[in-house]
Amino acid sequence: MEPSSRHDRLTRLAETTLQPGFVGTTVPDWVRRRIAGGGLTSVVLFGRNIVDPEQVARLTAGLRAENRDLIIAIDEEAGDVTRLEAWTGASRPGNLALGAVDDIDLTESVARDIGRELHAAGISLNYAPSADVNSNPLNPVIGARSFGARTDVVSRHTAAWVRGLQSAGVAACAKHFPGHGDTSVDSHHGLPQVSASAEEIAATALPPFVAAMEAGVRVVMTAHLLAPAYDPELPATLSPRILVDLLRGELGFDGLVVTDGIEMSAVTARYGIDGATVRAVKGGADAVCVGGEHAGEATFDQLRDALVQAVLDGTLPEARISEAAARVAEFAAWSGSRTRAVATDDAASDIGLVAARRALRVLTRQSGNGGPGESGGQGGHDGRDRGPVLPLVGAPHVVELSPTMNLAVDGQTPWGVAAPLSDLLPGTTSVRLTEADLRESGDLLDRKGLDPAAERSLVVVVRDAARHGWMSAAMARLLGSRPDAVVVEMGVPNGAAPGAVHLVTHGATRVSGVAAAEFLAGRR
Repeated sequence: MEPSSRHDRLTRLAETTLQPGFVGTTVPDWVRRRIAGGGLTSVVLFGRNIVDPEQVARLTAGLRAENRDLIIAIDEEAGDVTRLEAWTGASRPGNLALGAVDDIDLTESVARDIGRELHAAGISLNYAPSADVNSNPLNPVIGARSFGARTDVVSRHTAAWVRGLQSAGVAACAKHFPGHGDTSVDSHHGLPQVSASAEEIAATALPPFVAAMEAGVRVVMTAHLLAPAYDPELPATLSPRILVDLLRGELGFDGLVVTDGIEMSAVTARYGIDGATVRAVKGGADAVCVGGEHAGEATFDQLRDALVQAVLDGTLPEARISEAAARVAEFAAWSGSRTRAVATDDAASDIGLVAARRALRVLTRQSGNGGPGESGGQGGHDGRDRGPVLPLVGAPHVVELSPTMNLAVDGQTPWGVAAPLSDLLPGTTSVRLTEADLRESGDLLDRKGLDPAAERSLVVVVRDAARHGWMSAAMARLLGSRPDAVVVEMGVPNGAAPGAVHLVTHGATRVSGVAAAEFLAGRR
């Protein structure tokens, strides 16, 4: 083979293994050219590419003008991680809420509804569901994205989610292999480590991935974490021991292996983005997702050229990149035909709100011992020392304590209870406070939180309070002055139930806030 023709072939293979993001709400020229050239076979959409469903449908149609089987992926978990509804908040609750209800038919219905909307928008691959077992309650990056802390719950709901999504014509992706739930470091910023033995991982973290495979999943996403029980040196995304020996060998997975965002610090801090990309493909990944924070033509060309050079200098076997590209092409053909075989369905559904209502848990103080008791009804006690009257009488004051979210969650996505409660109880006032706000002003809680609530009901909204010491301290201070306050936890609950009434939504979606507001206002 002539050198120039070999180089051209390697260039096409390298382009096929990349799944780039891009900037803009229309198709960039560089993306169109590379699709037309026959190499680029996948793209991934982020919130920055989305205005509304109609615009996304136009965008995806434009992307597929040169290749009807183009893989168009998105990270639409629903719940806290949403791209389609990044600007409005998700209309469907996330995994933790579905796991709390523990009705696999409901989970399948919610996933099917997500798939219906993605299919209508022209998307063929969804980087969901999270199959991680959130066995570490202080996990900074999984949390409410998981179906829960029990392997059996996560396994059956992962399978149901896969079935539901794929029944709508959109391919599912089980992530983050071999399991990101037992970690305490956010892989966007550092390298997490799973200290469990291989036997413990096999019993706790792997069963949901097996369940996903049995349900027909054709894509698995890797985790940027170190699992010394399998490989003490290389993160899972780069490790042939984990991707080849474990995933393909022991578990028998023969589908597409895609990396988590390759630009994340867990792998780039040590290897650089070029080195991480080459090592991922060499280690057994078939497709490299890139573009969260490094979108654009320059990065795409940089990584493509790094892959080509690695083959030319012998670092990356040509047979491995050929195998990877072949798997991408095979999946593209399968997902394209599956998408076309399902009729577009534009019918809206309220299944998300139904699920959010069912996921709501209400804990009240029991008379006599001060302990929490679960309740689905309304009522309460009059008087600040005993508890509020529910439904709330008059317009309350709402204090929302807002953490800094991990990079998987779009920081612009609205959340909370104040807005939907204001719709139901006009005159509701609110304030949102961060750790930085409270650090700058020692009396801010009094001025913005307690003073406006004088002679009114107080609602305190938190999100993963157990993980944030400043938030727990601020909540305790508010409750010290107002023991009659209602607390709404919109993250992962920790078993405690502070507040005269304690609501748990199991997620911070728009519909979760609506469900909590409805309860407080006595509308349900």
